[in-house]
Amino acid sequence: MQKQKIVSGFSKLSKREKLEWVAKHFFKDPEGVMRELMSFWHRDDDQQRIFDGFSENTLSNYYLPFGVAPNFRINDTVYSIPMVIEESSVVAAASSAAKYWLNRGGFKAEVIKTTKIGQVHFSWAGDTENLRDAFPALKQKLQQDAADITANMEKRGGGVLDIQLLDMTHLEENYYQLKVSFETCDSMGANFINSVLESYGDSLRAFVSQYAAFSDEERDLEVIMAILSNYTPECLVRAWVECPVEEMAPCGDDLTAREFAEKFNKAVRIARIDPYRATTHNKGIFNGIDAVVLATANDFRAVEACGHTYAARDGQYRSLSQCEIKEGVFRFWLDLPIALGTVGGLTRLHPIARRSLEMLGEPSAHELMQIIASVGLAQNFAAVRSLVTTGIQKGHMKMHLHNILTHFEATENEMLEAFNYFKDKVVSFSAVREFLEIFRSKTKTIPG
Repeated sequence: MQKQKIVSGFSKLSKREKLEWVAKHFFKDPEGVMRELMSFWHRDDDQQRIFDGFSENTLSNYYLPFGVAPNFRINDTVYSIPMVIEESSVVAAASSAAKYWLNRGGFKAEVIKTTKIGQVHFSWAGDTENLRDAFPALKQKLQQDAADITANMEKRGGGVLDIQLLDMTHLEENYYQLKVSFETCDSMGANFINSVLESYGDSLRAFVSQYAAFSDEERDLEVIMAILSNYTPECLVRAWVECPVEEMAPCGDDLTAREFAEKFNKAVRIARIDPYRATTHNKGIFNGIDAVVLATANDFRAVEACGHTYAARDGQYRSLSQCEIKEGVFRFWLDLPIALGTVGGLTRLHPIARRSLEMLGEPSAHELMQIIASVGLAQNFAAVRSLVTTGIQKGHMKMHLHNILTHFEATENEMLEAFNYFKDKVVSFSAVREFLEIFRSKTKTIPG
């Protein structure tokens, strides 16, 4: 078996030929591998062609669980939230938090702003004041030249909001930037934004080469790149929960409602001041956020990158969520910059994404922002509640029990016995192995 193999023209091979080549050169059982990977092909050829079109050099489909977290009361509407995630206990934790807050007012959320940003980065060796003086005329040309691109978005109530000229020469020689603000309504808008920016780049070059007030030496301009930014601090949503402290029971066997609230509050403050804790704290938030972003076929990489940048916006990485106890009221909230779409792209091409949006009542992008922020907050609440009461492993390992049993090739009967046995016991890999060894020795059960 060869571990390294150079191939020419791989992208031109058929899907089956690609799979045959990979199976032949990287696996001990090529025929078995082919059968296994082909078993995950969609039985509907038309659907499979859609999946194959999402990426390049596809061999098969990679499945993840599609689950649901019910009973989410958000702005007085009750949702069942679709979630795509492979990590044990995430959906259960979200559901638990949703149930906890269901009769305590539920989750509240509001969209603060929806502005997105794009940039044209360019080099120019001329006089900065001359460029500033020319900017009003340049701005007019940019808008005129891109009018055919922006027309449809403008009809929907969006488009270009503002164009700014930024002098960055104090950081990099001859470096300037056009910073462009956008409203993209219910679409994420990446293709729209990038198309506008590339048009601006062409117009910028043409304008500088022809502008009468520039000297011959100032007519040379180089566009470095034109691209949207995934950092969208002005595309912001806030979600929160609140209730009187005395309504927070039950909250653990050994804690009063006030003790729980104060311990929870301190745990969140720790995540505000300690980057080591903040990283894991925010990872828990994104357990919920990413699961809904994936279920609706939005871009979880962009969402993560933006959220983590926002968490470090003051120079130190901090918790995205905050907490306070004031005048006897517990309040827990999350500010989240997030750019989403409910029209266009994979949100309508992916069949399960379409069903996810239907399950949510065909939300607008604004409403989806509020839903996703609320799920992130719920996930965070559930995790911190576990940490300050029973500890995180108890619930997590209970959910992980099925995976451990599968690893040991437990039969259905052994699984039922194990679930019953571990109802009131700590789950661990070694404990499950020991249970199975004893159980099998007593029953002489053959695994599998």
